[in-house]
Amino acid sequence: MGARPVTPFILPERPMRLLRIAVFAAAFAALASFPSRAAEPARPVPPRFSAGYIDRSADPRADFARYAFGAWQKANPVPEDKARWGSFNELDQFNQLALKGILEEAAARANKPGSVEQKVGDFFKSAMDTAAIDAAGLKPVEAELSRVAAIASTPELARALATLHDSGVDGFFRVAVKADQKKSDINALYAYQGGMSLPSRDYYFDAQFEKIRTAFVEHVAKTLALAGDAPESAAAGAKTVFEVEKALAAGAKTPVELRDSLANYNKMPTAELAGKLPVFPLARYLADRGIAGPASGDIIVGQPKFFEGLQAQLAARPLPDWKVYLRYHVLRAASPYLAAPFEAEHFRFYSTVLRGTPEMEPRWQRAARTIDGTLGEALGQLYVARYYPPEAKARMDEMIRNITAVMRDRLSKLDWMTEPTRKKALAKFERFFAKIGHPAKWRDYSSVAIRPGAFLANVRAATGFEVKRRLSQLGQPVDKTEWRMSPPTVNAYFDPTANNINFPAGILQPPFFDYSLDDAVNYGGIGAVIGHEITHGFDDQGRHFDADGNLADWWTPEDAARFEARAKKVVEQFSGYEALPGVKVNGELTLGENIADLGGASLALEALERSLAGKEKKLIDGFTPEQRFFLSWAQVWRTNIRENALRQQVTVDPHSPGNFRAIGPLVNLQPFYDAFGIKEGDPMWRKPEDRAKIW
Repeated sequence: MGARPVTPFILPERPMRLLRIAVFAAAFAALASFPSRAAEPARPVPPRFSAGYIDRSADPRADFARYAFGAWQKANPVPEDKARWGSFNELDQFNQLALKGILEEAAARANKPGSVEQKVGDFFKSAMDTAAIDAAGLKPVEAELSRVAAIASTPELARALATLHDSGVDGFFRVAVKADQKKSDINALYAYQGGMSLPSRDYYFDAQFEKIRTAFVEHVAKTLALAGDAPESAAAGAKTVFEVEKALAAGAKTPVELRDSLANYNKMPTAELAGKLPVFPLARYLADRGIAGPASGDIIVGQPKFFEGLQAQLAARPLPDWKVYLRYHVLRAASPYLAAPFEAEHFRFYSTVLRGTPEMEPRWQRAARTIDGTLGEALGQLYVARYYPPEAKARMDEMIRNITAVMRDRLSKLDWMTEPTRKKALAKFERFFAKIGHPAKWRDYSSVAIRPGAFLANVRAATGFEVKRRLSQLGQPVDKTEWRMSPPTVNAYFDPTANNINFPAGILQPPFFDYSLDDAVNYGGIGAVIGHEITHGFDDQGRHFDADGNLADWWTPEDAARFEARAKKVVEQFSGYEALPGVKVNGELTLGENIADLGGASLALEALERSLAGKEKKLIDGFTPEQRFFLSWAQVWRTNIRENALRQQVTVDPHSPGNFRAIGPLVNLQPFYDAFGIKEGDPMWRKPEDRAKIW
């Protein structure tokens, strides 16, 4: 995850942009064959753990994933408007329908001007007003396109880029403000590689993505033509855009390299970075973004070689190349919120070609995702008030106490860690804390102007507010109570610089957290999630952050070597899993998440066993508590996924595919073998000497 501001439990697929098919002048004829959106699904039941998901024809000793959720897989093909379908998606769909009711109600009422209800209600109305969006055509981005067209010098290029970055348009590189990883109580300025439209460096060079590269050039040409370029000009512009992006990608780091926190921390005076970009007036760019004065004295550069490559390209390429590149990026960022042909073409490439998704989500759902992604704590307030029971926090507090007690004991007794490192590990552990459900203080959106009939303007206003809010934190003390996910999000994360774990209200529901079911199921669900996030503080990257959340070398060399030897077993295990014919899981890329899964399952299992001590172990659905724990863990990872989406995941995602997460940690735990009678010679058997045991 590169600089890794947060480490999610699962990296969700890129939010579906707001897309649809509608009539828009003559351009619709060229899009007539594009698939219509999927039918709106009926309201689902809560996606609970179920013995009915088990494939009784499968042998748990041969294929535990198929046994645990094979019946569910057969009954749940990927919906036409999704790239994958699993328990996360089921719960997300459940939450999305809750948001639908909130948004429709807010849109139908006359709300107090400036209130949260007015903002989300009018935002929703603007997103649903397809007639106004289609009638506006390209007008919402004409000012940005004119600004790009008028660029006549490199200083003007820098000023235009600053304006575009402030409104959320990508290009050239990325700048961010967040906690200084080596001085975590103060917010610092970061610069990262960026400006590439494809998912990672690999997509520009690897032979397996040649067809996608061809499709990307075709997509850019279609987008430019929709914006009024003549066919020949659009085709030439598309080739230029690809050439520029490929040149940038040549100096970019791979997903594996982006995970190395130490290698991606390169602090230098801002003037030094400016010296690496003599063709580009960096000081002018930063000043136009409001980044000036003592606070901008230093900058943390993630990938210095990328900026060296950017300088070479800026020096070698004529200004018109950069103008057509920026023109496309303006259209790319705006297309999901423009008239139908732009939306459709954006969806066709980024969802259908890249991820294999045939159809679009219902319009209300696409609107809800946009509002949640831009005014998340405004919509989240209304969601929490209606759908988050106070007793959930009390139960979570109890489970966190139980699981942290296990982790504390293990840190105190690890036989491979020496006392100097152990003392510092325990000091770090004692400093970590949990945030549950939602922020204690909601974000103030009073300055964000939202009005009906102006969809893209609303997106820009909300995005610009968030960009400016974060930039304004430069040089200020870090607020460790701030959240990086909205309350309805089905996810959780560890923040290494804040040394805290975070559980949005959206995940505190079945199948992760279910009041109606036994402890074994809940420890296999949310308990393992808790353990997963705790373990992230001590995974291959999290272990580099000390008790204060600072990147520091606090391990003895001997202990670091022992850790790496144990981690190597995890790399080797997952590198042996074949996701697609000839395509293996990248054990280096997924190491942090696989370590966290192993720690999470192991910690939660011991916490369950402690809770059961002295009690009668009753069978439920014919299964022991231990069996239900392992089944619950596996069912969390029940997944069906499209081939293109799986190929993309294996290439860029630090999370292993769900079917391997379902079994990967378990085959390292002896109680799993005991629970299902797995013996040497069985396909699920892993030799004791090959099993990984870290935390």
